Amino acid sequence: MSFAEAAAAVRPLDGAAMAAARARHDRLTKPPGSLGRLEAVGVHLAGIAGACPPPVPAPAAVAVFAGDHGVVAEGVTAWPSEVTVQMVANFAAGGAAVNVLARAAGARVVVVDVGVAAPLPAPVLAQVWARRIRPGTANLAKGPAMTPAECEAALEVGASVAAELVAGGARALVTGEMGIGNTTAAAALIAAWTGRPAAQVVGPGAGLDDARLAHKIGVVAAALELHGDAIAAGPRAALAALGGLEIAALAGFCVGGAAAGVPVVVDGVIADAALLAAEQLAPGTAARCLAGHRSPEPGASAALAALGMDPLLDLGLRLGEGSGACLALPVIVAAARILGEMATFGEAGVSGADPD
Repeated sequence: MSFAEAAAAVRPLDGAAMAAARARHDRLTKPPGSLGRLEAVGVHLAGIAGACPPPVPAPAAVAVFAGDHGVVAEGVTAWPSEVTVQMVANFAAGGAAVNVLARAAGARVVVVDVGVAAPLPAPVLAQVWARRIRPGTANLAKGPAMTPAECEAALEVGASVAAELVAGGARALVTGEMGIGNTTAAAALIAAWTGRPAAQVVGPGAGLDDARLAHKIGVVAAALELHGDAIAAGPRAALAALGGLEIAALAGFCVGGAAAGVPVVVDGVIADAALLAAEQLAPGTAARCLAGHRSPEPGASAALAALGMDPLLDLGLRLGEGSGACLALPVIVAAARILGEMATFGEAGVSGADPD
């Protein structure tokens, strides 16, 4: 499915299914509302699936989109770009945190090279989905990170990966990413789309000290000024000017999952920035996604607030990769199973408010 086809296929949540899920919760053998947010998640899943009870959102598939960033040349991170290709190898070998957490949740991990700068070794290349558009973005502090055509190609990659994973049996999708320097690009996009100044959305990423954090804020602030015309021109132009290849691919992935009618569990600040893009390009996408967790990066809270999303977990995680979203998967599965498997008062022969 192309990105345009996916965007056109995004539909509002099914209100009738959600009403049925709320009514069923009131008949289950528990005091009304006693399962807290688990009940709201179940209702949300019913709206996404258009059915009550909703199908169990398992198995899940995690797509880790990898790409490098030219803005690393500005000294915005303590890590060299070489780490991106090294971590791609780690993902492919199953040794990263997201691999461990995905295994714990019964989820599959696929790694998608959409823009890694360095060549992948042959054994690694054989284990990844090779969709590279270019070897890393250009430096957003000096000019556009991507051309419009490259940005569009990344959106297409994301939408097609979502469609392939769902066709292969995935019943929930999880956003993952890897790219040294990508918190800078994400912060710039979040600032551009929320109207907040750089100082309110830029965080330390993978461990900057105060001096380097101040420098990073300055780089983002200058980039926002440099690309003011692109930001004003609309979401596609802003995404091309400031984004990363993996961020654009994640935006397409969210739209593709929304079009396929499966829940998309969004990870941290990088995915939050991507979902902001997706929602502008295909309105209604965010309603079909769940925020897995709240990253301590300030841009994450700014993006989630703009999207009106309340994350399921808040564990202080700031790794990325899809790690926090994987941890949320058992909660989401449990919410669906409660609606599908828990007895009503009438079924259980328990005195209560069951009208059936």
